[in-house]
Amino acid sequence: MYKVLLVDDERMILEGISSVVDWQASGTELVGTARNGLEAYERIAEKRPDIVISDISMPGLDGIGLVAKTYEQFPDVRFIMLSGYKDFDYARRAMQYGVKHYLVKPCNEQQIEAAIAELLSERAAEQERELFVSRMREQFSRMLPQVKEQFLKEFISNKMYGSRDLAYYERLFHMQLSNRSVRLVLLRAENSDEYEHLFALKNIAEDVLEGVLMGTTIQLHDELLLLMDDPGEVTGLMEGLNQVKDIFAGFYKLELTAAVSEAGRMEELRRLYRNARQYMTQRFYVGGGSLITRQDVALSDGREHSGFELDEEQFTMMIRSGQVQEVEAEIAGLFATLGELRHDIAVTRSYVLQLYAVMLRLYPEDERSTPTARLAELSRLDTLTGLHDFIRQAAVELTGGYYRSNMNRQSSVVNKMLRIIEENYVNAELSLNGVANQMLYMNPDYLGKIFKKVTGDNFSHYVNRYRIERAMEHIRRSGDVKVFELAELFGFGGNSQYFSQVFKKVTGMTPTEYRRCGE
Repeated sequence: MYKVLLVDDERMILEGISSVVDWQASGTELVGTARNGLEAYERIAEKRPDIVISDISMPGLDGIGLVAKTYEQFPDVRFIMLSGYKDFDYARRAMQYGVKHYLVKPCNEQQIEAAIAELLSERAAEQERELFVSRMREQFSRMLPQVKEQFLKEFISNKMYGSRDLAYYERLFHMQLSNRSVRLVLLRAENSDEYEHLFALKNIAEDVLEGVLMGTTIQLHDELLLLMDDPGEVTGLMEGLNQVKDIFAGFYKLELTAAVSEAGRMEELRRLYRNARQYMTQRFYVGGGSLITRQDVALSDGREHSGFELDEEQFTMMIRSGQVQEVEAEIAGLFATLGELRHDIAVTRSYVLQLYAVMLRLYPEDERSTPTARLAELSRLDTLTGLHDFIRQAAVELTGGYYRSNMNRQSSVVNKMLRIIEENYVNAELSLNGVANQMLYMNPDYLGKIFKKVTGDNFSHYVNRYRIERAMEHIRRSGDVKVFELAELFGFGGNSQYFSQVFKKVTGMTPTEYRRCGE
């Protein structure tokens, strides 16, 4: 119930309104009365009413003064003002304090109740708006880390992003970005592709390193990219990264490799990312667990090289999905680009090493020794065609392994589904969703696709055919063709008409015709 305080210096009006208004029916309760503004303010401080119905003309502190004084300390209190004709224009001064409701005396209980109802309706609408805005802010606050991650990922890969986009995200993140001097740090946990490790690494880095603006995982969660304020002198950054390495190794017994880009403005982020990525490819020379900077990389010349960009995430997904033809086509396109660019051989080799490094990370740990040993063979190849053939063959072998592994996993899952069908085919409620949600705890759409891929039939058709085959065996053994019993026994829930339709669709004849053929 909303609390109401009534204020008027005329006792008869005060008592009259108090007695004639049906407060409870209005969703309110009268918690007190006052004869002047000063007394009313004391009651407001004491009772904390939601609504004050007040006369304008009162001795001492008048209605306008009461509104102003109350607004300073209790801005949520709402007023309904009572005034005579001569005071009405004066009363409108209260509008600056949000007062919207005025009644000209004399007024009856219906007018007062209507004013209360309108005010409460407005209050409810305000509360609903406030709740909505609060929820939106809360949701945005929860989403902001993910938005920052996506922003960083998009900004290092999308050529279309520029200063306008930075201005938008500056407002969104409440962060100065334009012309900001930054560095990128690329981190990789050696011999790990678990997201848990990158999640822990991000938390450790943000806790230890100064100046981390945002971070994101890339390449199917194999690496962590940090956007950092440029500290100028990198000695402190190197010390911090060594501390991150020690803490991470203490928790997970894994080495950490870090590549630190040159400094640059936010607008140059794509170049800085290529910087860090090129440095990271050198881990094969300087060793895993290293901190790699420009001084560790022997560039063929002092120029920036551009034009070759590998979408590592897409390439990785192709291999892991077992898409052999797509992988071959992607490699052919990449080498065609290298042939057109005609970079120095050392630069071309660095790009090929980058491509081969992506593939190496996709081998199971216990199978990496052989492809890693082939790096020596790769270094001896002296033509682009030779490099292309080497990479294509290695990629086909790797992708074929993933294809066979995927097929084995899918066959194993389908075998489980077939056993479930054999054990539950008499249950008329047997369905793909039931198998997925209650028995295998997997996505039903995915199960349906691999089931059809392995068996050549969709789930429901296969189940019905299996039921009919069991029914056919029963008819051959017993010679009994009571259709309603067969429908009950073999998973059709007693629906004899549907059973007969499916039986004829599978066998080409009715159950009775089938029995006669067996005689």
